[in-house]
Amino acid sequence: MSQKSKKQSSPPAAAGNDEALAPITAMMSSRLMVLANLLKRGAILRYKRLAGLSSVEFGLVASMGRRPPMSVISLAEAVGMDKGQISRALAELVARKLVAKAANPRDNREVLICLTRTGLAAHDAIVAGAQERNRRLLERLDQEELKLFLAQIDRLTETAADMLAAEKDLN
Repeated sequence: MSQKSKKQSSPPAAAGNDEALAPITAMMSSRLMVLANLLKRGAILRYKRLAGLSSVEFGLVASMGRRPPMSVISLAEAVGMDKGQISRALAELVARKLVAKAANPRDNREVLICLTRTGLAAHDAIVAGAQERNRRLLERLDQEELKLFLAQIDRLTETAADMLAAEKDLN
């Protein structure tokens, strides 16, 4: 095997050589998206295995958490989806007795939803799984590295929010 084909067969990130990457792939945002996608795919597999939940379902269960009953509209806002997008997943969660629905006693036009005991058990499995995944993800960083890393993530998040606001202003 030639030296050139060995370079091509090794993953660019493992090589640690940004010059070998396509310019867009070397960017921070691309690297973060790859990391986020890997974490999301692993989470989806874990929550399917632990609680039998799809990605939308586990997002809903996680968002409902141990909160008091909430409206479907409030839940939709919490997960960043519209009511129509989550209705099928909610219907499935109700059918599986993970979520209970009831009319709002103050406004019977509004439906309130909350997790049942079974739903709370699924939520607790999600939280425990997320904590374990987080621990494993960060275990190679010492306390000082972790503190610095989280501070940098916060700074980058603030900058990204500012950049988004600037883009919105231009539109």
